[in-house]
Amino acid sequence: MSIAGLDHLVLTVADLEQTIGFYVRAIGLEHVIFAEGRHALMCGQQKINLHPASKPIQPHAEKPTPGSADLCLLITGCLEETIDRLHQEEVPVELGPVERTGSQGPLRSIYVRDPDGNLIELAEPQPLK
Repeated sequence: MSIAGLDHLVLTVADLEQTIGFYVRAIGLEHVIFAEGRHALMCGQQKINLHPASKPIQPHAEKPTPGSADLCLLITGCLEETIDRLHQEEVPVELGPVERTGSQGPLRSIYVRDPDGNLIELAEPQPLK
């Protein structure tokens, strides 16, 4: 067996509408509804499925818990534009900009929290040195 990539991941959320609003408004992801009313956020060619904590979709993680995720999302454009957008949406930057290493090379990143407290790294890919 060989793994080709990541199709989707799941976030367990306390408040579906609040989460959707944050990711659409502040982060710029697209909200989609699929398969009989399920909700997801499109992230390039991948998606983030959203499961309400009060009614997790079967099957689910053994302990589905809001606020337990730590994600890195690659941005397009420059990090300063992303910081400006976050400030406009009153989303505090917890850390950064800082240098990090991603799966494909160097990153310049900032960190924010979503409504559930998940740590969201927003990263600008950097050229290889």
